[in-house]
Parts: sequence; structure tokens; C-alpha cells
Amino acid sequence: MTHLQAGLSPETLEKAKVELKENPDTLHQDIQEVRDMIITRPDIGFLRTDDAFILRFLRARKFNHFEAFRLLAQYFEYRQQNLDMFKNLKPTDPGIKQALKDGFPGVLSNLDKYGRKILVLFAANWDQSRYTFVDILRAILLSLESMIEDQELQVNGFILIIDWSNFTFKQASRLTPSMLRLAIEGLQDSFPARFGGIHFVNQPWYIHALYTVIRPFLKDKTRKRIFMHGNNLNSLHQLIHPEILPSELGGMMPPYDMGTWARTLLDNAYDEEADYCPESYTLSVQDLEKDLDKHLSPKTMKRWVNRHGDVSFSGSQPRGRGPLGNT
Repeated sequence: MTHLQAGLSPETLEKAKVELKENPDTLHQDIQEVRDMIITRPDIGFLRTDDAFILRFLRARKFNHFEAFRLLAQYFEYRQQNLDMFKNLKPTDPGIKQALKDGFPGVLSNLDKYGRKILVLFAANWDQSRYTFVDILRAILLSLESMIEDQELQVNGFILIIDWSNFTFKQASRLTPSMLRLAIEGLQDSFPARFGGIHFVNQPWYIHALYTVIRPFLKDKTRKRIFMHGNNLNSLHQLIHPEILPSELGGMMPPYDMGTWARTLLDNAYDEEADYCPESYTLSVQDLEKDLDKHLSPKTMKRWVNRHGDVSFSGSQPRGRGPLGNT
């Protein structure tokens, strides 16, 4: 074991070796091979290239050097293309702070049996008068940046659960295709995290419709890890044991305190008030909206659902079931 693996338990070391093809004897060579590719992209400012940083990209791509470098390049390219989004990327930024305090994201204290961190989003908590969808995305990215410092999570990964209970059509109408694509590019294509599953519960029909719109932008691997449970929490519990879930998700834990993760990031700044106007926050993402942004009416969205039928997210597997481990 090298000093770069010092944060891993014996069990996770073995998992990294078997699942990710991580070899302590060639670790520095693997990292250097990725670093040597940087010269091929002079258009990108690689602001961080230390060993520990590059290692997380190798782990995210199972030590495929080319794929790890491509992810590294996309990580910085995404930030270059969306400069406004990454200005003042701190928990105390007013928009981020409001999103964090409403549980975007929520982070459960217990890991699942595969050592994965569980993030929860209760969609109806989104107060659109106080912060934007982009603020939510920024809060999630900031949170992931903090958590990915944990080497155990670099190997074991994350689970995301989105509860759509009481999420209104009015709220959904603000989830434009360009905004959703921005999130996909930031989380799927440009961040070194391993997502073992994305679970939707209590989703209304218009969330099915939105998924149909963004489905072309998802990789096959991502699509296979998205599960639609609807009101059937039993199918969720077959994949994530209720002993570690809050009562809102049919679990045995107390109701989730939305401020838990926010207090972790904000510490003493949690109770400080700050004025913020979502309308004043501008983002260059408007360029994306030329071809994608069509606020879908109920009639248009129902047409999507009728055309494509019930949406299944796990390939040939039954709805709500799928592989439990990271692949």
C-alpha cells in the first residue's frame, strides 16, 4: 500500500483491487500516464494535477487511463464553460446556503451495505422564490467536492434518492431541458464520482415525461442505474435496507432533518441571514436554451408519455430492481 491509499480500509483496498483494477505497485505510473496527456489539451486550464487529485479520476473510470483523462479534461472544461456557476462556490453563497438549508442535498449518516454514501433530495422543498435550480446544482456539486475527499467514497461511491412527493407541475415547469442537461453534464460527464444507483420515488407523470426528454443525454450505464419506484417503496427497500432510511422513505430512522448537511458545511454561519434574489443570478447557460428550452405544457408532456409509454429505467430488468453493487 502506498501513501496514496492510506485512507482505505483493508476491505476497500481489496475492493479497489478487484473492481477498479487498482494496483499499488503501478499507482504512480498510472497517475503519471494520465498527467502526461494534459499536453494534448492546451485549450484547457488544468488548475490541479497533484497525485491525489488525479487518482480520484482513475478510480472513477476503473483505471482506464484514457477515460480517466477524458473525465479530468471534462471536469475543468465544464468549469471553464460555466464560469458564472463556479463563482463564489462556497457554502455561504446566499443561493447555495438557502438550497443547503432546504436539504439540497440531504446526506444520510449511515452508509449502505456496500459502503456508499446516500444522498436524498425531497423535491417539493424547492422554494423557487428564494433560489434557482442552478443554486441547487451548485450546492450538490459543492457537497460532492467535499465528500469526494474521502477515499472510501472514491472507491465505494454514492446513491441518490429523489422523493417527488408533492412536487407540483408548476415547480416541474421550471426544470427546463437545458437546466437538466446542465446537471447531467456536471454530474454524469464531468465529476469523478461513482453513482451506484439513482432512485425516484413518488414521481408524478410529468417527471416521467421530463425523463423522456433528457434520456438521449444519458449514457447507457447511467440509464441502467436509474430506478422508478413510484409509490412502491418495497422495491426501494429491496435495494436499500429500510434500517438506514428516514421515515419519509418508509425507513426505520427518524424523519430527516433537512439542515443536517448544511450545518456540517456551514458550521457557525448556518444561522446567519443573507439577502438573495434569484432573479439577479444570471448564467451563461442561456446559450444552451436555443435548441432545448421549451417549457413543456401539460398537453405536450402528456404527448411524450403517450408516445413512449411507461418509462422503464433498468433495461431488461424489472422496474425497481437492478444490480446492487457498483460496476
